[in-house]
Amino acid sequence: MIATPQQLADVLRPVKHVLLDFDGPVCSVFAGLPAPEVARRLREGLLAIGEQAPAGAEEESDPLALLRLISDTRPDLTDRTDAALAALETEAVQVARPTPGGELVLRACARSGRLVSVVSNNAGAAIEAYLAEHGLSDYVAGVFGRAPGDPSSMKPNPRLLFEAMEAAGTRPEHCIFIGDAARDVEAGGAADVPTIGYANKPGKSAKLTAAGAVVIVGSMQLIAGAIA
Repeated sequence: MIATPQQLADVLRPVKHVLLDFDGPVCSVFAGLPAPEVARRLREGLLAIGEQAPAGAEEESDPLALLRLISDTRPDLTDRTDAALAALETEAVQVARPTPGGELVLRACARSGRLVSVVSNNAGAAIEAYLAEHGLSDYVAGVFGRAPGDPSSMKPNPRLLFEAMEAAGTRPEHCIFIGDAARDVEAGGAADVPTIGYANKPGKSAKLTAAGAVVIVGSMQLIAGAIA
């Protein structure tokens, strides 16, 4: 069930540090360069160096899932594939679609004295490129993308959340995580950080609730309003 403004305000009141997912809450990374095209280019990159994509790769349209698959089956290709994906993500964010209200959340956090760290399975370089392009770098205290060459660092692993909190000197009870996928909620739970589920597509509300999100919102504007 979608949270009321009062429920959201109650959840956010003790928060000093907002951990924010990137693809979804801030922008739609692959809106201009679609994910299936990115996955296709990754497979073509392997062929170009004389390597065959592993079994199941042809059907995989999610480039992050494809990176996991390649890393699991051909760990010797992990570094090369990760670097290629990071370059494609950096290309994709140049034509990414900003999420309505995403920028408002960053600005509202700044006005209210809350720190923001972006915690994402996307490459840190791509996230930083997007923030710089849109004049948002100063609103973010730290960017914590997947560890280069180590897909196991991606959520639902809580590693990046722990790194963000350690860098900011904060504790879970002073934090909130905002994400749009069950893996975000699972990572938050593993780090003892409550998660606000951003249900930006039909069917997501039920999945986010089942994963353990403390509240569900249908728009980032609602979060921005509650922070303000």
